Amino acid sequence: MSSIEHSVNVNIPVRTAYNQWTQFESFPEFMEGVDCVKQVTDTRTYWMVEIGGVRREFDAEITEQHPDERVTWRSLDRPRQSGVVTFHRLDDDHCRVTLRLEYDPEGVAETAADLLQIVRRRVRGDLERFKTFIEARGTETGGWRGDIPAAHQ
Repeated sequence: MSSIEHSVNVNIPVRTAYNQWTQFESFPEFMEGVDCVKQVTDTRTYWMVEIGGVRREFDAEITEQHPDERVTWRSLDRPRQSGVVTFHRLDDDHCRVTLRLEYDPEGVAETAADLLQIVRRRVRGDLERFKTFIEARGTETGGWRGDIPAAHQ
C-alpha cells in the first residue's frame, strides 16, 4: 500500500475550507482525474476517476466527520484506498488543509503511475487547485455540518 501526505495553507477561514470540502460533487472542478462524484447518502459517495490511464468507478464511505476538523473515508471495493483530510485553524482568516491518502495500485499501469510519483504529484496539484478555487471564490459553494462519529470496532 502506498501513502501520500501533503498540506497547503489557505487564505480563508477554516470553516469556509471545511464547508467547501464537504461539497464532494465539486471535486472535479479542482481534482485532476476525477470525472464525477455523486453524494449518494450522508456517508456514501460514488466516484468516476482515471488513475494512470485506467478508468475506475467505486463507492466510498465516510467513516468519520467532524465540522472544521476532519473527514475520513475508505473505498468499499477496488481500487482500495482510504484517507483523511484535516483542517487546522491558523488564525481567523487562514487555515492549513492536510490530506493523507493510502491506496493500493492495481495492474501494470497503476503500479507504473505510482512508481513515477504521478499520484503523489496529482494529490499535491489537487490541493493547490483547491486553494486557488476557494481563495478565488472567497466563499464556499455550500456546506454540510453533520457529525459522523468514528465507528468503534
